[in-house]
Amino acid sequence: MPTPIKGVARSGASASKPGAAVSYVKFSDKLTASITDISKIIEQHKEMIDSIQEVAIELTSSIGSLHTLTVKYARTANQILDVLLPILKNLPLIPKNVMQMLINLESLTQKIIDNEVATTKTITDVNAGLKTGDANKLKAHAGQLQAVTRTITSIIPKA
Repeated sequence: MPTPIKGVARSGASASKPGAAVSYVKFSDKLTASITDISKIIEQHKEMIDSIQEVAIELTSSIGSLHTLTVKYARTANQILDVLLPILKNLPLIPKNVMQMLINLESLTQKIIDNEVATTKTITDVNAGLKTGDANKLKAHAGQLQAVTRTITSIIPKA
């Protein structure tokens, strides 16, 4: 039978026999060491983490501005096409491929307009989450941001 480790017992250790001490590593010591390590890693990479956050905030602001500009011009183009398409459909001089291109353009502008509210909300919420450091808000909108990306990608004409 192995002999128990003798010596000084760590705080909180209970001896099973008088004179015999049980040695063990406390969970709290391990957790404290882990937290200290994590804290050191964060401190070492603080500048990078903060830079990533700042870039993400600027990117969402830029995307928001591009979205606003896109919607503005999509509305203008859509209004023009709403007037022109009915007129051009009755003119035999307009080639079919040009007419189809104009119909496709009207469909494209309408998709952009239709997605304005959802896209604006997602961009605004992601930006707010980045500015407040709210990881839960960012996680909640990650799927929505992916949906916005899929929508934009689907709208982009294939070359």
